[in-house]
Amino acid sequence: MRYLHTMVRVQNLEASLHFYCQQLGLQESHRFDDAAGRYTLVYLNAPADTALAKNTAAPLVELTYNWDTEVYTGGRNFGHLAFEVDDIYATCQKLLDSGVTINRPPRDGHMAFIRSPDLISIELLQKDKPLKPAEPWVSMENTGVW
Repeated sequence: MRYLHTMVRVQNLEASLHFYCQQLGLQESHRFDDAAGRYTLVYLNAPADTALAKNTAAPLVELTYNWDTEVYTGGRNFGHLAFEVDDIYATCQKLLDSGVTINRPPRDGHMAFIRSPDLISIELLQKDKPLKPAEPWVSMENTGVW
């Protein structure tokens, strides 16, 4: 398992970039605008991780800016922790077997979500290419929220 990023939803992208970059000292690694989804993702890294960030190998902070106004309550501004795993099906099965609820099963062979005991969302992402969709994951429904 490799730690990837922490996602935080922000209401004012420019003010957030000022805080994280100018005041805290992080720097922008890369960004992604999705016009269809109406959001912007900005990835930040610590200066010491610049070389690693170019290959997306450094732990990053992901700022998610939704273009449409939304008031974030109940901790919704904090999105999730993300981890890359070697085999998403084996990882989810191990978690399931140990009593962890799979809130968003890896139906696509690529992504799943679970929650910590403190209800922090954790995203699991398949390393490299998605695995071929397989049961029981394909038929498993979402449970709760993530």
